[in-house]
Amino acid sequence: MPTLLAVEDLIVEFPGAVRPVRAADRVSFAVEEGRTLGLVGESGCGKSVTALSLLRLVPEPGRIASGRILFRGRDLMALSERQMCAVRGREISFVFQEPAAALNPVLTVGTQIAEGLVVHRLMKKKEALAEAARLLARVRIPDPERRVHEYPHQLSGGMLQRVMIAIALACRPALVIADEPTTALDVTIQAEILALLRRLRDELGLSLLLISHNLGVIAEMADRVAVMYAGRIVEEAAAKELFRAPAHPYTRGLLRAMPRPGSSAAPGPRPRRLPAIEGAVPDLARLPSGCAFHPRCPEVMPECREAVPALRPLGTEAVVPAGSATAVNAAGAPSVACWLHHDVSGRPRTRPAAEGMR
Repeated sequence: MPTLLAVEDLIVEFPGAVRPVRAADRVSFAVEEGRTLGLVGESGCGKSVTALSLLRLVPEPGRIASGRILFRGRDLMALSERQMCAVRGREISFVFQEPAAALNPVLTVGTQIAEGLVVHRLMKKKEALAEAARLLARVRIPDPERRVHEYPHQLSGGMLQRVMIAIALACRPALVIADEPTTALDVTIQAEILALLRRLRDELGLSLLLISHNLGVIAEMADRVAVMYAGRIVEEAAAKELFRAPAHPYTRGLLRAMPRPGSSAAPGPRPRRLPAIEGAVPDLARLPSGCAFHPRCPEVMPECREAVPALRPLGTEAVVPAGSATAVNAAGAPSVACWLHHDVSGRPRTRPAAEGMR
């Protein structure tokens, strides 16, 4: 599939007491046309900052220090702010994780949907409001002609998330970035929202960058998965391959902690607890030496404490160089940043394949 978005060696920094803090450190990935890339990791790993940087919306005093963001071959970093305003909403749209906070409480939902239609599709206000009602119907909000005149406080959490999706789709973008779109919803509404996103993606031929800490959501939605830890991509592979045979110890730990049918209860008086990854994501201002995951890793080796492993395709000696994210993803090669799979010279190690998570 053709590549729609390619992120190459992205570095996002915030001021620190001693040196700049990197919230995204040489991040590279690609999103193919009509496909879904899942970006996963614990809170504090840099997922949301990476997503905001794609639209150059990193909150101050943060900044994009270097890297390229190629959308349909055009480097978004080279555009003026006025040119970027034409990209936001029209070509790339964003579904935020907290719709109640993202929506303006003093404007009707119809007015907020219509705003992008007026700016980007040059509709008259009356025409835009009629289109807003049609969009609410498309995201399956009942009685859309009435709801379009209501305010955010009059809608439930699930309806508000559907409004956010309607806003994201209003200008018919090629790429939708959905940042934790189901986090605040109960499981029933979450399933409905995921089914809606999947249906709209297939009907409209959208590409989707789905950000979540919920591996169940990613397993259900994504074609490929990139795993992020402490500001870096530590593993990237096709979703089926990653869930079958995760290569990085962090990915394996996340999958072991994923609830499965029957895992919450076992014969006997006490339910069986899910295994957890010991410790917490490190403070990005005080990262440990070497691999950032080594203080929590059950398979730590001496070199893990000494040097940061590069992201390399599995089974090869080739380092993934800056600017090669498109080629790596197009080839479908799984990649991992871990000393378990390559020695310090870059040669593949001989070791048993990572056990799949069954």
